[in-house]
Order: sequence, then structure tokens, then C-alpha cells
Amino acid sequence: MPPPEARPLVCVRDPDLADHLLRLAAAAGAAVEVPVDAVAARPLWTGAALVVVGMDVAVEYATARLPYRVGLILVADEHSTGPDDPVIWRLAAELGAEHVAFIPSAEAWLIDRFTDAVSDRSALGRVVGVVGGRGGAGASVLAAALAVTAARGGARTMLVDADPLGGGLDLLLGRESTAGLRWPDLVAASRPVSPPSLQDALPRVGELRVLSWDRGDVLTIPPDAAEAALSAGRRGSDLLVVDLPRRPDEAAIRALQAADLTLLVVPAEVRACAAASRVLRAVRPHCGQLACVVRGPAPAGLRSADLAKALELPMVGVLRPEPRLAVALERGDVPAGSGRGPLADLCRRLLGRLDDLAARG
Repeated sequence: MPPPEARPLVCVRDPDLADHLLRLAAAAGAAVEVPVDAVAARPLWTGAALVVVGMDVAVEYATARLPYRVGLILVADEHSTGPDDPVIWRLAAELGAEHVAFIPSAEAWLIDRFTDAVSDRSALGRVVGVVGGRGGAGASVLAAALAVTAARGGARTMLVDADPLGGGLDLLLGRESTAGLRWPDLVAASRPVSPPSLQDALPRVGELRVLSWDRGDVLTIPPDAAEAALSAGRRGSDLLVVDLPRRPDEAAIRALQAADLTLLVVPAEVRACAAASRVLRAVRPHCGQLACVVRGPAPAGLRSADLAKALELPMVGVLRPEPRLAVALERGDVPAGSGRGPLADLCRRLLGRLDDLAARG
């Protein structure tokens, strides 16, 4: 935890607004300073990890002419006012605020700002996205196997199923009956869920935490729920693996934007290459680093290098045929759970090269 002078500064006097902001800070695990007035805030102002000013004291703080600082947030209760009120924007300009947050709509965003303020950014985990070039390409199996392999190697790992139309990664891992939070629970939560609380509530496969679906109706993942999952994965894990839909929705786009590396899994077939090119056009605008994994066998002898060249992507791995894999998965065995076979070998190579791959470009 940062020392007192580096803690977030919450400048507020209204009891209800103060209670609201302190609750959000607590959800982020942030200890804050609450000065009694602008005079008391001045010595803490420039050194604070974050400064949040409530509308109830905005005039007082604007009049005090405190030094300009980066990232100042002005907070207003949207039940009392709204973005159409010119007074808010005038006060924001006088304060030098970079953001105006209306609560409760901006609660999740504010929790993230508090979390960022007290987090070691260098300690954030890597994010890997996995998407299939066509249906049945094996993206979910690779995503699960990557997460399982990382966890077996001692990494704190979280696996997120972001494909509402997939079969469910908990089912693939043989843990559909394991108690714990799933997407419908997270979406239905009445209050923002802090990253540590979300991590603790997830089903586990050994040391691997999994966020998947139940067997109920398909849901759309709202942006705030997607952000909560991504935040929990990056802040509470060494590696976050996200299984993505081929047609990215808003939640998938956020995951693609957060990913250090996105893997496109393409069977070594001409039609699969054609399908993958369409998927590629949908996901490429949102990716930093994008590479392909080619899955064999190649019925017509299509070479992996030629497929990658046609897609204009670097090839980072080839998954050799594993005849017993399909039977093992139907039996409920965890993908790459034994640590043996072509799938486990590929995952170890990919994880070993992850830092180098994510740094390219």
C-alpha cells in the first residue's frame, strides 16, 4: 500500500457522496485521505496517487487555486445533475479536471481508477486472446490448454470464456458442476465487484481460475462486466487467457484491445484459410500483436508456412495431430492436463516465447 502522501485524495463533504466514494475506494482496496478542506488538501495535492473532487466542494477547491495536477476527477451525482449542466463543465475547467464522472453510472470506471492508483503497473499480468479462424478450429481447446499449462508451471492464471455461443469452457474442463461465479452472476451483480473479490468467487481447476457460462440463456456481456473480468485477470494473475468469439462484440473488442498477443487458430485447409481471412478483418483493427497457430493435419498437403503467408501473419506454432485428444476431451479430461502430447508441447513453446512475441512491433 502506498504511504499516506501517495494515497488517493478524496475531497468531499456531503455524507452521502463521501460514503459512495469511500465504498468505491474500498472495493478497489485503496486506503484514501479525506481532507477537511482545501487548506488541508494543499500539502497532499501534488503527491497524491489520485485526486477526486466532489461537486459539493468544487467551488471551494476552484477558488483555492491549488496547483494543476494530472488525472484530476470531478465527481457528480447523476440523480442531481447531468452532462447537460454547463456549471459542471465550467467548474471542471476551473479545477483543471481531466475527467467528469457521473455516479452511479461511472462506478466501475472509478473503481478501476482507484485500483490503478494503488497498483504496481509493472506487476500486471500478460493477456493472451485466442480466436478460431473457423468453427471447430480448436481455439477453445488451445485457450484452455494454455491456461492449464501455465498453471501447472506455477503461474497464477485466469481463463475467461468470452464466447457466448461456445459450449462453455467449464464443460470443456469437466468442471460444469463446480460451484462459483459465472457470467450471468457477474452481469446480475447489483454493485461493482472488486478484482480480488471476483478472483476469489470463480470456480477453480487446481490453481487455475475460470470465468465461463452456465447452461442458461445466452447473454450479452455488458462493457462494465467485461472490464471487471479483464481487471481481475490482469491484476490478480500472471497470465489471463481469453477465448474469443469469431465475430467480436463489444466485450470481445475490449479483450482484444487489452491483449498483449492474440492467436488466430487456423486448420491447415483451404476453406479454413478463406474463413480465417474474414475473421482476421474483424479482429485485426483491435489487436496490437496478432499471430497464427496452424492446426494439422493438412488433408490436401497445404503447408503451414504458405497458409500463414496467405493470411499475412507470423506463424508462432503448429499443432500436430493428436489422435487421442478428442476421446480424452469427451471423457472429461483437462486439455494438456497430463503435460504430455503435441498440445502440451505447443503450449509450453508458446508460453516460453510469450514475452518476446508480445514485445514485437
